[in-house]
Amino acid sequence: MTGPLRTVELPTVPPLGDSYRHALTAAAAGAVSRRVGRAGRGGATTTLPDVTLSAHGVQADAERLTAYQHLVGEPGTDVLPAGFVHVLAFPVATALMVRDDFPLPLLGLVHVANRVEQRRPLRLGQELDVRSWATGLRAHRSGTQVDLVSEVAADGVTAWRGVSTYLAKGVRLAGSAGPASEPGSVPASADDDGAGAGEATDRQPFEPPVPTATWRLPADTGRRYAAVSGDVNPIHLWAPAARAFGFHGAIAHGMFTAARALATVGAVRGESFTWSVDFAAPVVLPTTVAVRVARRDPATDTSNGIDTSTGTGTGTGHDLTVWDPRRRRPHLTGSVVPLPTA
Repeated sequence: MTGPLRTVELPTVPPLGDSYRHALTAAAAGAVSRRVGRAGRGGATTTLPDVTLSAHGVQADAERLTAYQHLVGEPGTDVLPAGFVHVLAFPVATALMVRDDFPLPLLGLVHVANRVEQRRPLRLGQELDVRSWATGLRAHRSGTQVDLVSEVAADGVTAWRGVSTYLAKGVRLAGSAGPASEPGSVPASADDDGAGAGEATDRQPFEPPVPTATWRLPADTGRRYAAVSGDVNPIHLWAPAARAFGFHGAIAHGMFTAARALATVGAVRGESFTWSVDFAAPVVLPTTVAVRVARRDPATDTSNGIDTSTGTGTGTGHDLTVWDPRRRRPHLTGSVVPLPTA
């Protein structure tokens, strides 16, 4: 992909269910297997769609916003939580990933990381413009990674920017070399779940910190999040569907776990901040997870933020950790760092 991207205007925001049906139809017709087959012989194409998908006049639904806030623990205000803005933008990014010229199979993508920059608050009733494009197609020892970038603007000013990083396990770029997925690894499965993202060689050995909370997540957690997010990927809804993709049961959406951790930080995060998460082991439902949300140590932290207690100076932000207390395995690590004042 070279040169500026051309903009393709979407008449409406495509429902996620339609995108999943498109992906399933393509798989049934053999399109996905042909792509993987080409990757096995000569590698997947090294180009991404040269387009930015754009949707205008996107508005949050009040009932849906309230349900989301209640589910993840955000206060009931007219401010759109950063995770809810992701929910609004995600269908546009997904529409890009089901295009015929997108080189990776949607149903083989694993959400490995997410980065959000919340520059200013967005509110219920505002008309929003959403733009999404793909960038950074690159080889990874386990396959191929790509970034999906989304921006959300109000009144012509970008207020929110998100970068979602995905891994297509076992799919190789043309001309790249590397081993196939390791034996026993979790199979590539889904678009927004964090499943199989963490690999031991990517991370430092995990030593569980002292928890600040525990969450009991019932079996219907995925169905409840799907109801407010529209993400009806079956691996989050029903155990038999998840087992078909190699999981032990239905798994929680990665962005649900991330959004609930963000909500735990509370109002001290401020109105503008960066929110970064790396996904590791999937959260198999039902389960109880340990959580730590804590201020960073100002003696060792070098992040450029404002002090969350005073609102001035250089702040430290908060670290986020969610893990399996029995197996001592991380599900999510991340941070929330206030942006400097203008």
